[in-house]
Amino acid sequence: MYQEYMKQIPIPDHGSSLIPSTSWLGLGRSVKLLYEQPLHYLTNVLLRQWDQQRLGSDEEHQPLDVIIRPMKAEALIWATEEVHRMTTSSRHLAKLWASDPMYHARIDPVFPSTELH
Repeated sequence: MYQEYMKQIPIPDHGSSLIPSTSWLGLGRSVKLLYEQPLHYLTNVLLRQWDQQRLGSDEEHQPLDVIIRPMKAEALIWATEEVHRMTTSSRHLAKLWASDPMYHARIDPVFPSTELH
């Protein structure tokens, strides 16, 4: 049901602004607010992993928007989101959620209407 719902939400076709960010999770939060869309569970998990991978690197304390151009980082999030929305198996998600007792913490509570006008 979750995966079918996420497939119905259209991916924005272009980035409309330069979003300053210090982290991938921060950029994800800004994207959600700007476009009023939830991000897929797997996208939220991946953004957290990307932030954790920066720990201990030479660029750990630099803002993300200094390391990667903001438009490129936003485009990467939307490309990743499209892959997760369109290709993830509901069975795979169920297995992940069964192994993650806190999975609901990475599911966005913002659910826009998917009705076509």
